[in-house]
Amino acid sequence: MKNDNHLEAMRHSLAHIMASAVLKLWPHAKFGVGPTIDNGFYYDIDLGETTISQEDFVNIEKEMKVIIKSDQPFILSEKSIDAAITWAKEAKQPYKEELLNDLKRAGTTKVKNIDSDELGIINSIESKLDKVTFYQNGDFIDLCRGPHLKSTGEVGAFKLTKIAGAYWRGKDSNPQMQRLYGVAFETEGELKDYLDNLEDAKNFDHRKLGQELDLFLISPLVGSGLPLFTPRGTVLRDELNKYSQELRKKIGYKNVWTPHIAKQKLYEMSGHWEKFGSEWLSVKSQESHDNLVLKPMNCPHHQQIYASKQRSYRDLPIKYMETTTDYRDEKAGELLGLSRVRSITQDDSHIFCTSEQIDRCLSDLVEVVREFYKTLDMDLEVRLSFRDETDKYLGEANLWTKAEKMIKDVVESKKLKYYIAKGDAAFYGPKIDFIAKDLQGRELQLATPQLDFVQPQRFGLKYTDENGQEQTPVMIHFALMGSIERFLAAYIEHTKGKFPVWLAPEQVRLITVNQEKQTLKFANEILNKAIGFDLRIEVDNSNQSVGKKIRESELYKVPYTVVIGEKEIKSGKIQPRIREDLTKSKKETNIGIEEFIKIVTDESKSKSLSSSL
Repeated sequence: MKNDNHLEAMRHSLAHIMASAVLKLWPHAKFGVGPTIDNGFYYDIDLGETTISQEDFVNIEKEMKVIIKSDQPFILSEKSIDAAITWAKEAKQPYKEELLNDLKRAGTTKVKNIDSDELGIINSIESKLDKVTFYQNGDFIDLCRGPHLKSTGEVGAFKLTKIAGAYWRGKDSNPQMQRLYGVAFETEGELKDYLDNLEDAKNFDHRKLGQELDLFLISPLVGSGLPLFTPRGTVLRDELNKYSQELRKKIGYKNVWTPHIAKQKLYEMSGHWEKFGSEWLSVKSQESHDNLVLKPMNCPHHQQIYASKQRSYRDLPIKYMETTTDYRDEKAGELLGLSRVRSITQDDSHIFCTSEQIDRCLSDLVEVVREFYKTLDMDLEVRLSFRDETDKYLGEANLWTKAEKMIKDVVESKKLKYYIAKGDAAFYGPKIDFIAKDLQGRELQLATPQLDFVQPQRFGLKYTDENGQEQTPVMIHFALMGSIERFLAAYIEHTKGKFPVWLAPEQVRLITVNQEKQTLKFANEILNKAIGFDLRIEVDNSNQSVGKKIRESELYKVPYTVVIGEKEIKSGKIQPRIREDLTKSKKETNIGIEEFIKIVTDESKSKSLSSSL
């Protein structure tokens, strides 16, 4: 197995091979950028009025294989900025010319909106740029910093997967290009496994399951990115939030409530407005001249609650939690089911503590994350998101160094495997990101504790220490699920819609074999007993065959299905059908109604992942 650097070089090389194949088929092609991504690569392409379709993939792949077979070397060269601009003009590559002109104009100033993964830069972007790098294979030359393999013949197995629209540099005011995606692996076997998983992922996509299981919907009249949850889907939200609150209450959190709008000034003081204000939804008051914002996050609100009275070191740590919906004006092209929405419900929380209390508070949060995700049988990766050397962060460098060391020490003391991602920190502090992967291998950030030395200073938060001196508290942001919508996208796919008993929207379904009064009466007696134990139970007394009723219960992935007929009425015993993933036993069990209800109740309360029947 080759290392990750080799895989990146291989996928980057394939992006160039794909671009050179496209240029042979469409000589008028104009190219944007072509970076590597998880499991593969893409290239942004402008073909004017020509549209690439799935049917074209065969010809593009055929041309790519010719290039690979010819084993063309990847040749590195350098050009001055001016020479590179001349090259872009002569090659009729306006997008490359735009990037190069931006670099030239930047001089010694930091370049914005340019991803260093997409440009070959000899010197740092922060220093004056004299030269850029190019790679050539065959007749194809591209502005690029690499890395690449030695030759085209060294790449592994690949396949083109999809074509999508993408605005140049992510701005909807720019031209729309065609983004051609491919996946690549070392061997044909790895590629086959990935493609098989991809097909599996289509069947268990949370959007598909959300519709089939009647969990949520997107109404065009309500708006894109604003999901509506049905009664069944709301069960998932409520039960998960209840558990999240239960775990946090155990370590001292208390509930607060804040409104859904606030003055813009609040976010100007916190520093959020300067960084993200263009991504938010504004509200105009008809009664005042206040500029209002639909709440995009909760931390400034919680800080105002802290600031409402004098605090002593004896009061700390103070812990607030709130499950509330925030709003962000996400781009329409980036919205995706529950994974990316405009209404974001967070199980959010904040700790105000002294520096000496950070270690204990972070340790408690890591344990809460462990318990929550162990209960859900979800494995998470740990990413330490630290700052890089750019100027996008607030606060003093020494505080950042101190905070990053504290986070690293806590994670290591918990013996967690982790990796460091420089540049992924929040603008106000470093964080521990717990990452899940969906069925396609894409990363989804879920739980996140974040240290913040910056915002408490900006809001002038204080407490009196044991010497009577005023000090600034440290703030720890924490969300256990993060966005409940994004969490559900990951969890629905993780379980493939087969939720454990404690989370199942419908835990038991009673099926009548006929519509006689005696049968329905008996079923309703069981229903009322179960409801008395807070079980979620439904009766199917429809005029369908028993087989169709059972099949419908299976399609809804109900954990327990019970058929009610004359035999059950006479004996007072039932024979539950157990969903196959909850038990290894093939044996049918006759059980009394009270005992069955007690077992299901116990499984629900204990949050068991399997049936005890």
